[in-house]
Amino acid sequence: MNTFADKVINFNKDLKFDGKLPEGIRVMNPFRENPLISEISGIFYKKFYNDNNERKFIIGINPGRNGAGVTGIPFTDTKRLSEICDIKIDTFKSHELSSVFVYEMIEKYGGVKKFYGDFYINSVSPLGFVKLNSRGNWVNMNYYDDKRLFKTMYDFMIKCLKEQIGFGINRDVCFVLGKKNAEIFSEINSSENLFHKIVMLHHPRYIAQYKLKSKNKYISEYLKYLKSIL
Repeated sequence: MNTFADKVINFNKDLKFDGKLPEGIRVMNPFRENPLISEISGIFYKKFYNDNNERKFIIGINPGRNGAGVTGIPFTDTKRLSEICDIKIDTFKSHELSSVFVYEMIEKYGGVKKFYGDFYINSVSPLGFVKLNSRGNWVNMNYYDDKRLFKTMYDFMIKCLKEQIGFGINRDVCFVLGKKNAEIFSEINSSENLFHKIVMLHHPRYIAQYKLKSKNKYISEYLKYLKSIL
């Protein structure tokens, strides 16, 4: 019988979108762009998810180039992998602001073993996106930033969400990161009936970039809601 870890690893390995995207937008799929990502994320999931326990779903927006786009693990950079998860990465390094906040919160929750034993994190879109800006540079974008992109990706995103729920996700409640993301996901949830209840939490990137002086308040907010459902 496949463990939760096996299901995540297989899901990531098979992630692929072959549809036609709007002009000037590209999909970012770290699992196909860098073979090391599958290896690194596989070690992570085998370490913390190698069981068949039920977990709650924390849902982000989509991978960014400096977070899950580098390691294949949401809100986890190589520094946190090495120093907190005890998974050493020698081939490259990454530092991501959201990861700093998330792992401070995880420490106060009770540590990585306890946290990942209770929660699974991914995003509305498990694949990331970049767009060509006016300066000719490829920059991060969100799945909801362009209506054409949202329409193009909708069926794929729903298919991926339903597959992940099948890993062993509790459908009573999910936690959605970011106000705009929660607004959009609430509409999705009303149509698709994925979860009975949605709880919005402020996005780690927003906190780390704009509300750093108040981070302890936001950590307390996270802990209040995450622990209230256990």
